[in-house]
Amino acid sequence: MPAADDRSEKQAAAQQAVDILHEISTILNCHLDRRTLSICISMIENGVNPEALASVVKELRREGQEAQLETVAAASAGNATLGTSTGAGRKR
Repeated sequence: MPAADDRSEKQAAAQQAVDILHEISTILNCHLDRRTLSICISMIENGVNPEALASVVKELRREGQEAQLETVAAASAGNATLGTSTGAGRKR
C-alpha cells in the first residue's frame, strides 16, 4: 500500500506546515485559528493573490467589529428603553 503511505506522509507534512504557520501567526498576533489559516493556505495554493486575501481578511474583520459594536449599542439602547418603559421607580 505505497499510495496510502504516501497520502499519510503528505497529510503529516501538511499538518506540520499548518502548525508552524499557526505558531508564526500567533507570534505576529494575526488572530487566525488553525482552520482559518488552513483555508487561507489552500486558497493561496489554488492561485488566490496573498495580498488580496489579506486585504479581504482585514476588511471582513473590520466589518465584523463594526457589526458587533452596533449589536452592543442596540442592546444597550434596548435595555435603557426597557428600564424607563416598565414604570420602574413610579409611586403607587
